[in-house]
Amino acid sequence: MNKNVAMTLYLKDHLSLYIFVSVIIVTGVIFGAVMVNALSLDQKQEITRYLGNFFLTVDQGALSDAQTSLQQSFSMHIKWVLIIWILGLSVIGLPLILILDFLKGVLVGFTVGYLVGQLSWKGMMFALVAVAPQNIVIIPVMIVSSVTAMAFSIHLVKNRFIQRKGSVSQSLMRYTTTILTMGAVVFGISLFEAYVSPAMMKWVTPMLVSLAS
Repeated sequence: MNKNVAMTLYLKDHLSLYIFVSVIIVTGVIFGAVMVNALSLDQKQEITRYLGNFFLTVDQGALSDAQTSLQQSFSMHIKWVLIIWILGLSVIGLPLILILDFLKGVLVGFTVGYLVGQLSWKGMMFALVAVAPQNIVIIPVMIVSSVTAMAFSIHLVKNRFIQRKGSVSQSLMRYTTTILTMGAVVFGISLFEAYVSPAMMKWVTPMLVSLAS
């Protein structure tokens, strides 16, 4: 019962931050999708050739081994979380956290927007198996990490500069524990990307390898 009450109070206190961060990411997704239309014909052709070679690599099973893919995937995702954690330790990091969230949205929006815009339903199929699964988890991880970081930073300001009393050690411990939990989730999705995603992508790439020619 106490856990339910604590969760209710937590959501009540941080709901506005969750909504704000979510809007920032959604705005980034929309911006990224719109950016596709700003590409020149040469840029689109270059990206399409790169994708064609990637699809051919996947179709031939020439991707990196699973362990290497796991290391690369985990390293890429955990950097976002760790940077957010570091930025949350300082007041000046607040706007930078929002910028990171926006950029994450832009990357997802651009990737999906390009695949769908240039490759139609085939691009949609590839996005569903190669982009959507991990981002369904990674984006909430970004949101939780960002809100926790912002909440800690705001608490730090109130504690040190306004009220000038109390200790921040317990809040720091809770903050770090949340980030570590998000790191564990990131490791889980990295395992998925390393061992499951390649097999899923191979289902779709046979109809996309013609782009490499």
